[in-house]
Amino acid sequence: MPINVSKELPASDALKQENIFVMDEDRAQTQDIRPLNILILNLMPEKERTELQLLRLLGNTPLQVNICFLQTATHQPTHTSAYHLDNFYTTFNDIKTQRFDGLIITGAPVEQLAFEDVTYWNELTTIMDWAENNVTSVLHICWGAQASLYYHYGISKYDLPEKYVGIYKHYVQDTRVKLMHGFDDIFHAPHSRFTGVSKQAVEAHTNLTLLAASEDGAPFIIISDDAQNIMVTGHLEYDATTLREEYERDRAKGAATPLPENYFPNDNINEQPPHMWRSHSHLLFANWLNYYVYQETPYEWHQKT
Repeated sequence: MPINVSKELPASDALKQENIFVMDEDRAQTQDIRPLNILILNLMPEKERTELQLLRLLGNTPLQVNICFLQTATHQPTHTSAYHLDNFYTTFNDIKTQRFDGLIITGAPVEQLAFEDVTYWNELTTIMDWAENNVTSVLHICWGAQASLYYHYGISKYDLPEKYVGIYKHYVQDTRVKLMHGFDDIFHAPHSRFTGVSKQAVEAHTNLTLLAASEDGAPFIIISDDAQNIMVTGHLEYDATTLREEYERDRAKGAATPLPENYFPNDNINEQPPHMWRSHSHLLFANWLNYYVYQETPYEWHQKT
């Protein structure tokens, strides 16, 4: 089944070219079914790229999904046109009286700041508080995952000696949890971050379960006991070329960024990186939508307690 987005959204054409089933608003209104309503708080600078990455994954499930894009009101994005934001995004004040089946909070390039120093931190915590009673399940990605761990569970991030960037092996810690259904025991996923969280702190928290960790023990997928919050510290949504583009961008700025580990074949930047995490990206989003959103959300929201 399709995702329902505005037919004017630039990502719509790209998704159709990839044979992702996209339904425009006019056709969706003729179907007598109750679609899932998913809110995406997009904190990434290049919003159109992130839209495409997430919509590609949300559109590859047997569920019809309505998408609403959310931007911060307390921070003005500089890498996305005002036209795009005005036409395809809304702010919290406009949707705070609504309820959503799922919420995705993306990463953001602010992880080297203290949480409280981020210009939109208060707005973000307001949204996270609101989600507790107005959203069935929240999927937090990268910095969004760290923000959730800090705000909801008191687990702080810490600085890494250098940027942790590349494709890493991860090991499933608990196959009984539905979010991990279908996952291989060992799978690959991209990371691109300057900070980490303690595995010991996650495992010691009585309301959290560690579902997957990398070879060096870094937490990757974490779920709260009530499944209200799912934290993914990496970027399964990334395209095969995303780390290359980040590396070239950083080098062009003169940053001493390390070569992404286990990414370029033979560590040769002229060779095409293989997409080794595509299937698990789709699996994670499909499992989240099915088990933690569709199966749990009420048909009528006043039924939720």
